[in-house]
Amino acid sequence: MIRVGLVGYGLAGATFHAPLIRACDRMELSAVQTSREAPGRVGSFDELLDRSNLVVIASPNQTHYQLARDALSAGRHVVVDKPFALTVEEADRLMALAREQQRVLTVFQNRRLDGDFLTVAKLLPKLGDIALFEANWDRFRPTIKQGWREFPQPGGGVLADLGAHLIDHAIQLFGLPDAIEADVLAQRSEARVDDYFELVMHYGRMRACLRCSTLVAEPRARFAIHGSGGSFTKFGIDVQEAQLKAGMDPRDPGFGIDDRDGSFTTPDGTRTPITTQRGRYLNYYEAVASAILDGTPVPVDPADARNGLILIDLARRSAALGKRLLVPAE
Repeated sequence: MIRVGLVGYGLAGATFHAPLIRACDRMELSAVQTSREAPGRVGSFDELLDRSNLVVIASPNQTHYQLARDALSAGRHVVVDKPFALTVEEADRLMALAREQQRVLTVFQNRRLDGDFLTVAKLLPKLGDIALFEANWDRFRPTIKQGWREFPQPGGGVLADLGAHLIDHAIQLFGLPDAIEADVLAQRSEARVDDYFELVMHYGRMRACLRCSTLVAEPRARFAIHGSGGSFTKFGIDVQEAQLKAGMDPRDPGFGIDDRDGSFTTPDGTRTPITTQRGRYLNYYEAVASAILDGTPVPVDPADARNGLILIDLARRSAALGKRLLVPAE
């Protein structure tokens, strides 16, 4: 069994990581470092290290680098919630340290295992030459929620939070773009960090448009992809977060089942419902366990998350300059 120490027990730690870790047959949640009440709570990071051989970091974004560095230096395997770090330089140092220590290092890009994204990835070849890829993450939250994500500091705002997922989706499907142009701003009157973004990623003649807003009462399509072979649209956010918040066990037969179909429209106008793939967040920790115990590849290569940081940085610069920026070659 892998003994897991979890740092942070807010939304990410309590809602996502802890239930998935407990549901993984090859893991036990042995320690939790938090200021909140939690099973297995410990008083210090050193005590957490003593009780674990895998450290999961689900604390505020600005703490990710230091905690991951300290855990790796202590010889522990590490899972870092997204964003991986605040800068590409921090990401590079963590990746080098993991290689030096011969420890597993991976990033919790769980939205790769959303049912709708799995559906998109499976259906994409049927859409032919893609002309336009759209991904929207809409909310209606006119009132500011108190918390570190709303505080003006590195790692705050929706671009670092939700943008990390949408950018990762685009990279997984299409690789790094040729160029990026972005609009990033705070729209709500009391917002102190960005609560809106629109990124346009250029892939030759194809465009990937990634959008997020906190003032959309009637959400746009979660995914809309248009190509020479037809169009696919899917409405509604993946169900796994809501199920975890409701206390559903990830091992429940109904976990990850989304009964909202997508729609595939062919060039002749024929529309066919597409069953949404089952969401599979538990697969992430099963893959982490296999990477540690069996030497298989990690579920998320930290180099992918590093590429995401490059695009987040370029998006902020593009928005500030009001111009399209080229993406450097890998």
